[in-house]
Amino acid sequence: MISESILNDMKKLGFSAYEVKAYMSLLEQYPINGYGLSKASGIPRSRIYEVLKSLEEKQVVFEQQDGDATLYYPLEPNLLIRKLREDLDAVLQRVDQVATSQFNRAKEDQRMIVIKDRKKILNFLKLLIGEAHTRIALSIWDEEIAALMGPLKEAEKRGVKIRGIYFGRSLPFATMTAHRRIDRYLLEKKERHLSVILDDKQVIWGVISRGSDSRVTWIKDSGFVEMSEDYISHDIMINQYAETLQGNARDAFERYSDLSRKEYYDYSDEEFETFFKK
Repeated sequence: MISESILNDMKKLGFSAYEVKAYMSLLEQYPINGYGLSKASGIPRSRIYEVLKSLEEKQVVFEQQDGDATLYYPLEPNLLIRKLREDLDAVLQRVDQVATSQFNRAKEDQRMIVIKDRKKILNFLKLLIGEAHTRIALSIWDEEIAALMGPLKEAEKRGVKIRGIYFGRSLPFATMTAHRRIDRYLLEKKERHLSVILDDKQVIWGVISRGSDSRVTWIKDSGFVEMSEDYISHDIMINQYAETLQGNARDAFERYSDLSRKEYYDYSDEEFETFFKK
């Protein structure tokens, strides 16, 4: 019995359900004639030779005359995988060449594309991080950087610079800056935001803490990228400066910072005492 997952996987590679059944049965039964393969695979006799011909055209099955009988042999699995990989690589190269030639890279893309669902957002970020060449700047929480650590580490190995502000307890990259007072931040904002800038050309920004209701915007507009860079660099500067202060000087700075936010956001005294007590 062929599992549903293997059947679906091979369909993605261009095989029909009958072709999968024929090839898999042939691996167990070869050499075998068409009639025998029809019985072994459950493919109707009226269809078996049509299926075998298709597999022969794909060079996945070969036939050999044995007297009056025609016997069929499968391509060995390791050779099948190599052939499929080479065929797929060739297809992807052709698609890439045509798509790249028609894509106007000189034209600035000012579209704002919304991506929904935390899992899909993180998977899309993994793709973008895998294509980064020079620099990745982040404003990110521990929960999200944990999911992206693999691709970020690989990017760092490629020589990509990792910079940014980190909301968490254990700094993941020495080149990033830890945000202070994250408990106070959550009391005020109640949600986790994310900002990822790639190669100074594109940015992913939005709320990432709502599970399937998470929503971010993917933007390549140079003005928005620059604004996002300023936001992260300002956050880094404030937090690095705060770390240089001690004792009363640190307390005075934090109080001044809190009062500035109270005035800017027009918080009530009650809200202020709730948000800024930590």
